[in-house]
Amino acid sequence: MTARREELLERAYGYALEHGLASMSLRPLAEAIGSSPRVLLFLFGSKDGLVRALLERARADELRFLGSAPPGDLAAIAWRVWEWLAAPDRRGLLTLWVEAYARSLVEPDGPWSGFAARTVDDWLELLAASQPVPRRRTASGAAERTAVLAVLRGAMLDVLATGDVARTTAAVRGQLQSVGKPNG
Repeated sequence: MTARREELLERAYGYALEHGLASMSLRPLAEAIGSSPRVLLFLFGSKDGLVRALLERARADELRFLGSAPPGDLAAIAWRVWEWLAAPDRRGLLTLWVEAYARSLVEPDGPWSGFAARTVDDWLELLAASQPVPRRRTASGAAERTAVLAVLRGAMLDVLATGDVARTTAAVRGQLQSVGKPNG
């Protein structure tokens, strides 16, 4: 990646975090980041190429966090993930994530292609790594981490919709108390 492409990608990523991708137009984006639509098309090939690069950049932030999560029990890792998701400075990234997730479901052949499935796999991999190996390899272990992911994702959507971190945090805490327990 050229230095100029990387610089413009970072600027465009900041813009996307603030404004989203749904109605992104190259001309206002280029003006906001100190470039031109022509340069963006040259560096990214197309608007879809730029969107793909922005989604990969957002995913890199997510993967950086996932890679930094220390091993531990599933409830502890899930709690750490929740604290990361609930942090106010993550709103832009998470809103972008939700937009990309939804668009990948309704536009499976567009620049969003596969985004939702890849992120589910990323998060389930992190959660699986926090389970004891024998449990990790069972259907009940897979169901447990899937339920944890559903709770985290649902609570995150609720926070984004309402801003009510206290209520959603209490709900997450309550659900995580049963993680790792028999029949839990």
